[in-house]
Amino acid sequence: MRSQLSQRLIQSKQILRDFPRSRRYLVGVSGGRDSVALLHSLVDLGYKNLIVCHLNHQLRGRSSAADARFVENLAAKYDVDLAIESKNVRALAAKKKMSIETAARDARYDFFANIAKRKRCRTIFLAHHADDLVETFLINLFRGAGTTGLGAMRNVSKRRINGVDITIVRPLLGVWRNEIDKFVRTHRLKFREDASNKNLAPLRNRSRHRVIPYLEKTLGRNIRQNIWRAAAIASEEESFFEQLLPPELAKVTELGVKQLRSLPVAVQRRAIRAWLRSKEIVDLGFDLIENVRALLDSASAAKTNLPRDRHARRRAGKIFVE
Repeated sequence: MRSQLSQRLIQSKQILRDFPRSRRYLVGVSGGRDSVALLHSLVDLGYKNLIVCHLNHQLRGRSSAADARFVENLAAKYDVDLAIESKNVRALAAKKKMSIETAARDARYDFFANIAKRKRCRTIFLAHHADDLVETFLINLFRGAGTTGLGAMRNVSKRRINGVDITIVRPLLGVWRNEIDKFVRTHRLKFREDASNKNLAPLRNRSRHRVIPYLEKTLGRNIRQNIWRAAAIASEEESFFEQLLPPELAKVTELGVKQLRSLPVAVQRRAIRAWLRSKEIVDLGFDLIENVRALLDSASAAKTNLPRDRHARRRAGKIFVE
C-alpha cells in the first residue's frame, strides 16, 4: 500500500507527469529526513533506476563522514546506484571569499553537474519542501529581489552548470515539514540530524526559527500558507514571462546595445538576466543586473565586474562577457 506522501506526489499535477518511472534519474540525498523521505517515496512509486548523489562537505568532521556512510548504506538498502564525493567547502569559501552557505551550494551543484555528465543523466530530484519555499521567498524579499527572485524555487526548472544543462525536479514543494516528520515517524525511517540547522548565524536558520514563528504569532497561523501561495504565483508568472523572451538569448555571444535600449526597462532586466544565466554567471542580484544595464548608456563606463573574476564590456555597440 502506497504511503500518504507518495499519494501526494501522484496528485501533484506538475511533478511526475513528464518523468516516466522507467528512466534513469539522479536524486540528491544528504541523509537528512527530507531527502530520506523523498528517496523512500520515489522507490515506493516505482522509480528503481535512481542514482543517489551525496557530497561530503567536510564541515562537521566525523559527523560528515558518518553522513556519507549512512547514505551509502541507504543506497544499498534500496538497491540503487550511488555517487559520493568529498569537497573541502570551508577552504573553497575562503579561497573565493564567499559565505560557507554559498560555497556549499555551489559545490553541490558542481558535483551534481559532474555526475550528470558522467552518468549521462540530466535530471535530478531534490527534496526541497513547502517550508523551504517559504523561507527562500522571504530571504529573497529581504534582499530586495524582484519577482524573478521571489519565484526562484520551482517544481521543475532548468539550470546550466559548467556547460551541463540539468533539469531540477522538486516533488515536495507542496509538502510541509510537519507532514514529512509524520511520514518519517510512521514509516520508522532512520535519518541523520544536522546540528548546524540550529545555528542562528545563517539567515535561513534565523528565518526558520525566529522570523517565521514571529510572523505567525503576530499575523496569524495561516501566514505560512499565504507566503507559500505568493511564492507559487510568482513562480508560475516567471515561467510564463521567460517563455516570452527570445530563445536565441541563450545562444548569442553579444547583446546589441541599440536593440536592448529600445525595450522597456522590465524587459531589459529579464533579457540581461537570461543572457547572463546562459553564460553561467552566478549570484544574479539586482545590483549586478543594473550594473550591466548601465552599459546601455554610452556616457557610462564601458566595463563592469561580474562574479568569479569575469567582466561585462561594451564595445562597438555590443555587450559581451569576458
